[in-house]
Formats: sequence, C-alpha cells, structure tokens
Amino acid sequence: MSDHYVKVKIELEEMKSASEVGAPDTAQEERVRPINPPAFLCPASTPPSVRRDTSRTGVATRNRSKSRGKPGSYGRNTNIKPGSDQNSLAASDSNAGKLLRRLYSDQALQIKGTGKVLVGKTEANGNAAPGHQENELMSPLSKEEANKPAKKRRPVTVDSSKAKTSLEALKLSIRQLKWKEFPLGRRVACDIYWHGVSFHDNENIVSGQVNKFPGMVEMLRKINLSRAVRTMQELFPEEYNFYPRSWILPEEFQLFVTQIHLGKDSDSSPKPTFIVKPDSGSQGDGIYLIRDPGDLRLLSGSQQLKQAVVQEYIHKPLLVDKLKFDVRLYVLVRSLNPLEIYIAKEGLSRFCTEPYQEPSQKNLTHVFMHLTNYSLNVHSGNFVHSDSCNTGSKRTFSSILYRLASRGVDIKKVWSDIIALVIKTVIALVPELKVYYQADIPPGKPGPTCFQILGFDILLMKNLKPVLLEVNSNPSMRIEHEQEVSPGVFEYVPSPVDEEVKVGVIRDTLRLIDPAQRKQHTVPHPDPEEILPEAGSLEENALPSLCLKQVFPKYTKQFNYLRLVEHIATLFLRFLGVKGTMRMGPTAFRTFIRNCKLTSSSFTMASVDILYIDITRRWTGTLPDSKEAGSCSTGMCLQAFVEAFFYLAGRRYRGVPLREQVLSLLEVCESALEGQGHEEKRLHRLNPTPSPASAPPISTQLLNSPAIARRPQDYRLHQTLRPSAKGNMGLNGQ
Repeated sequence: MSDHYVKVKIELEEMKSASEVGAPDTAQEERVRPINPPAFLCPASTPPSVRRDTSRTGVATRNRSKSRGKPGSYGRNTNIKPGSDQNSLAASDSNAGKLLRRLYSDQALQIKGTGKVLVGKTEANGNAAPGHQENELMSPLSKEEANKPAKKRRPVTVDSSKAKTSLEALKLSIRQLKWKEFPLGRRVACDIYWHGVSFHDNENIVSGQVNKFPGMVEMLRKINLSRAVRTMQELFPEEYNFYPRSWILPEEFQLFVTQIHLGKDSDSSPKPTFIVKPDSGSQGDGIYLIRDPGDLRLLSGSQQLKQAVVQEYIHKPLLVDKLKFDVRLYVLVRSLNPLEIYIAKEGLSRFCTEPYQEPSQKNLTHVFMHLTNYSLNVHSGNFVHSDSCNTGSKRTFSSILYRLASRGVDIKKVWSDIIALVIKTVIALVPELKVYYQADIPPGKPGPTCFQILGFDILLMKNLKPVLLEVNSNPSMRIEHEQEVSPGVFEYVPSPVDEEVKVGVIRDTLRLIDPAQRKQHTVPHPDPEEILPEAGSLEENALPSLCLKQVFPKYTKQFNYLRLVEHIATLFLRFLGVKGTMRMGPTAFRTFIRNCKLTSSSFTMASVDILYIDITRRWTGTLPDSKEAGSCSTGMCLQAFVEAFFYLAGRRYRGVPLREQVLSLLEVCESALEGQGHEEKRLHRLNPTPSPASAPPISTQLLNSPAIARRPQDYRLHQTLRPSAKGNMGLNGQ
C-alpha cells in the first residue's frame, strides 16, 4: 500500500472522529450522513453483490455507526475495503484536500421529517453531472415515503344557505368535486357563497367569492337593459341590430304613438305587432301582445301606464315541428376587471305547445302559440315531458343544431353570431355594473370578488339570425319538474334534460373559480382547457372536460373597439368623489370639465351648470327602487353623465358620426389628464410635500389593464377603440 493512500486514510479517519465528537448524539438523524464512497475508492474487482451490500450500509443506524471497526476496515462508517485499485487512486488528485472535497461532493443529504435523499454526483471535472437520477442511491426509508400518496389539499368550502332554487344542482356539483358544503351557513368564512337572488342576500361577507354581482338584478330589468343596449345602438347601430326596436313606458308613450302612426302612413303592409313586457316581470308574467297603442293596459285603479318595455314582435321565427321555440344559453361572467366571459356549449330549447301562426287580431291572446316561457307552457295540456334530449317540449340546443346541420345549415356561423351577441350584450352592461360594484365594494375596502351565471334568452329568426329577447340575472337551475302522478296528486320528479345541462354549468363554474386554481395559475387569462384538470388531482381527472367555453378575452381583438362607454364610465368613477355613491354632484362635474379643459368662450362654467341641472332633472327617478339607488337619490347618474358626454362631443365635433365624436373627445380628456399628471409630478419634485392623492389618468386606468396592456400596440386610446379594417371578424373555427 502506498504512503499516499495511508496518509489519505488517516486524514479521513481523523475528520470522522472530530465530526462525531463535536455533535450531540440527539442530533444524529439531522446530520449529513455519507453513503457509498465514490467509485474511485472501491476496488475494481468487487462483485455486484458486494456493491449492493455496500450500498445498504450507507443508511446505517446510530448504533451501527458507533460499533467497533472490523479488522481491515478503514473507518467506522466509510465501508472502504482493502485492496482498492491503485489505478483509480492514481487518477485522483494528488492533493488530499481536493480528494476530501470530491468525496463530500458525492454525499447524500437526508432531511429529517421529509424522507427525501438529495444525492449530488460529480463528473471528473468537479461539476454537477447532468441528468443524474435521484433514486440511484436512494435509501429504503425514502423509497417507502415516495410510495405514499400525495397529501390532499383542503377541500373548498361552499355556503349554500341562500341557494334556493339552484340547491339540488349545486349539491350534485359539490359532491362531484368532493368539496365541502355548509347548507346552514358557517361562523367562519367560506371560500364561495352561493346566493339565490342578489349580492345582498348576505350582507356580512368580507372575503371569498359570491355568485352575484352588485347591481346585476337592477341592470337586467327590462328598462335598464333596453337603455344600455340603446346607448350602444346610438354608437354602433349595425353591431347592435340584434335587439328589437324598443320604447320605455310610460315616459316614451307619446314617442311610441307618433312613430307607430308614421309607420302606418308610410307603409301599406299589415299592422305590426308589439309585445309588452313589464319592467320587473319574470316567468312570462304580465306579457301580452298588442297591435294598437290604445290596447296598452293601465295600472289598476289609475290612469297611469305600467312601467314596461314595448318591443317589435318577431313574426317570422324559425320553426321546428311547426312550433316556435327559443334558446336558453347560460353565460358565466367570471370577472369585470379584467372582463372574462364564458358560454356553455350546451343550452335548452323551450317550445311553445301550439302550432305557430303569424299574429293576427284573432290569435293575439294565444300565449301557448306566441310565448316560449317554460313557466307558461308547462300548464298547457300539450306540454310533453320527455326523458330524451331530442323530443318533448324542452330539448337540448345541440339536438336542434343537429337537425339544422342535417338540412345543410352552417352551424359554425350560427354559433359565431350567438357568441357575438353575448359578448356585445355584456359589454353594454359592464359600465353600469362597475359603478354598482364600486358603490358596494369601494377600492381599499375588504370585500368578496364576484362572478355570476346569466340566462340569455335568444330567438332564431327564419333566416337564422339570433335576436336577444332578454337576459335573466337569476335563471332557473331546477333539475326537477312537477308531474301529476295520479289525479290531483303532484310531485317533483327528476328532469334528465335539465340535469344534463344545468349540473354541468354549475359544476364547471365552480371549477373555474376554484381558489386553488386561481392561485396556481397567475398567467393573465389562461385557457381553462389547459389548466384543468389540475395535475395529480384524482378528483379532477375523473371529471369530464369543461362545458364552458371562454369567449372573452379570447376574442378581444374583434370586440374591444366597442368599449367606448366603459371608458366614459372610468372618467365618471374618477371624478365621482365620495366613496360608496353612484351619482355625481355639481362640484365634481365642474371639476371634470375644468381638468379636461372642455370650456371655451362659447361654453363657460355657467353653461356647464345649466347643462348639469337640465340633464340631471330629466334623469331624476330613473334608477329602480333598490338599496343602491336609495342612497344616492340626487345627482347625476352614469346614464346622465353619458348623455352629457355625448352632448359635449357633438358640440365640439360636428359633421362626423357620434362614435367618432365621442372617441375624439375621449382622446382630448386623456391628453389633458396626462398633462395634468406630468405637471403634478414636476411640482412634486420641486416641492416634495404630500399632496392629495389623485386618480391615475385614463390611459393608466383602462389601457394598462391586464386585458389590454399585454399588447404593446394598445397603449393609445385611439388604437384600442378604433375598429380594425376587418371590422367585426367572424368567429368560425372556434
């Protein structure tokens, strides 16, 4: 044996002894424990069986490590056998310190409580070897730990105490997801709160997620929906021609009468038919058809008209089996800022129960012929409950599309038009919803985030053009129906068609708003088809693919230019002033005019005051009676502010379409506010005293939102709002 080898052996033995003496026995398991020596310290002639035995000694216990070494051993725990190959030693470094460093670079670290062994393997040059497998020198203990199943995460908690009609479908969905339901509520906070009517079903929520947006019930009343769509029709008449011409009663009664008489004088065609819908009605209650304004119904005991919307009746609908039908599609609004919209891939087709005939004076009162509401037709003797999705008075929408495809209809085009209708409608609602949201949950105040499932009622015309009938803030999620099991005896029985559609919508909504998924995936607007199911989750892997399809921001480029009113709403919120309010006072309106530099020699501050008083007076009392409206009964609401903005744009830029006028005025406001921001920064550098906090300019608030800022070309307002040369491109190939 060479002198060099003996010297190395003695130094190793001394180091081992010193390390054991310096550490307490109780910390033995937490110390770094060397395992097999490197190959260059093992004899080349050692058989594989001996090497396997040597490997097992690498995880020796405390008693074994303190046992007396046998004759011929070279240390207590090194397991080095005599007769090592001299050629291997000759290939090592001649310096003993380098040899020691190489030895310890090939050690395994076992961390107490984890069962993991971290093995570091080096190459001849001393660098870490790439692609080294961790289990080459893994101890038996770590192998046992590795075979144990991964620890399950805490189940998501759902408060269903306010769920009401959607309770059964919600319970099924929670069971499928293996989440935890609290049907009677919970003292501590839940992850998700499922309300049956509105955001205010539970007033004491400060965290988690709620399935209702503040103000959604109010915004989807017939009058407010008509106003929101009408505003968009003024700006984009061609894009919003999917909503029938409407009049709001009683304030537009005279306008309705005048336009009807003018239409009769200029057109020799048969009398048009109109459908009257009560403002806050639901389930077909109070809806009726008229052909003359004199047939409008008055409030009982008075000479006043009921608050309602009058619309042109679509007299040429698409028929299936000679019956009129509409489509109920479920739409998930996952977020307002950034805007996220999902559409269910499956919907319900609800049929009338009498063969359709074009309206005439004789059949105007035949509700089972003209109205598709399920709650009305279910009382007809011709209503058919079916366990099949292809027959009966309620069927799946896909069964209708299949029949249309068999006739050669382009189904992709039908879906494309429906998706465009949904996106445009939600865009029309978002500005007012943001005002409601900030009134209930001001910035900086603790509160939940919101999402909501909406029910879109859509009618297909004979030419397959979709028409929006209404949007329901609380669509029925019942998965059972009432059935007469014996004369005079009724009971609720399962409805296979409803269960197939509605349970999937609720279940996949919960999957999309799963708190764990939101924390795990921080990339803006990930595709849910890619992030679900969660890797390693047996529960998720057992579920079907998502039945909800993301359509926004997926189609942002096609529809982003329609968000003009949303920019106006951002200005409104910036100058609103008092947190929690929804109406702008005269001082705030003057501040808006002054900061945006909209005055001139012909439009002074006195003119501004007159404009404010005139518009505010016309809009007083237009908000529905609600908790949100009751706290702000005076001042300028968002709709009044939009009207004032349109007036200012038309006054400043004449001779161009309203859309161009509004866009130009928004650019002026943005430029003025950006200049003001630069001036404030300059003054702050000169005089670094605290100044009142001011809202960021419109370009920062809107154009740098996650939905827009990720595209560098969209930083400027005119680039984000002016439509491309292609305009509203088709959505085929989805």
